[in-house]
Amino acid sequence: MTEERITETTDEAGNTHTTHTVVTDGETRSGGTNWVLILLVLIVAVVGIFFLTEMNSAEVAKDNAIAGAANEVGEAANQVGEAAQGAGEAVENAVNN
Repeated sequence: MTEERITETTDEAGNTHTTHTVVTDGETRSGGTNWVLILLVLIVAVVGIFFLTEMNSAEVAKDNAIAGAANEVGEAANQVGEAAQGAGEAVENAVNN
């Protein structure tokens, strides 16, 4: 709360002097520091979210690479199996003839 006090005094010569006094009860005024702190917190939050999504993307890429390698190993195993079967058939034909 702010209070304004006006005091008028008259000296011996008849001159009137007016004094203005403003009294406050210590209420705080919000300055720019509050906005700076809020902005700083928002920036930190955005940067944190960015890094979390980048880490998640790296995990997905790693998982996709592992899945691709597993598919290649599976295909190679199928080729080895087909080659073994073909060799077995060739041996069987050689024995029968």
